[in-house]
Amino acid sequence: MASLTDYAKNLLARALVGRQPSLPVAAWAALGTGGTDAAGLAGEPAAASGYARQPVVFTGSGAQRNTAPLRFAFTTGVGTITHVGLYDAVAGGNALAWGTLGTPATLAAAGTVTIPAESLTVLAD
Repeated sequence: MASLTDYAKNLLARALVGRQPSLPVAAWAALGTGGTDAAGLAGEPAAASGYARQPVVFTGSGAQRNTAPLRFAFTTGVGTITHVGLYDAVAGGNALAWGTLGTPATLAAAGTVTIPAESLTVLAD
């Protein structure tokens, strides 16, 4: 993950000054075609394509890495997927971070996109 969203930056700022915001208790990975710090992930595929966000568990003492592979299954083609994002909900919710995939995935028909274990890294720099 290359960037925290503005929402996540503000959440961390409130936590640092003791304002005790409600922090996420889980994270879901999502795929898309772009992203910005202001909005997070853009171009998330429609659920009608078989796509769904995937729950992700992280571990680490500094940089956080996904503990298991993340598998996104599609029943139809969705074009080229170039970005990955994190959300605090399985649908809707708040975008937390986003970044580019190491290799874009082009799906012209049904298929899967897999992010291997320990290859999705979150580090606030």
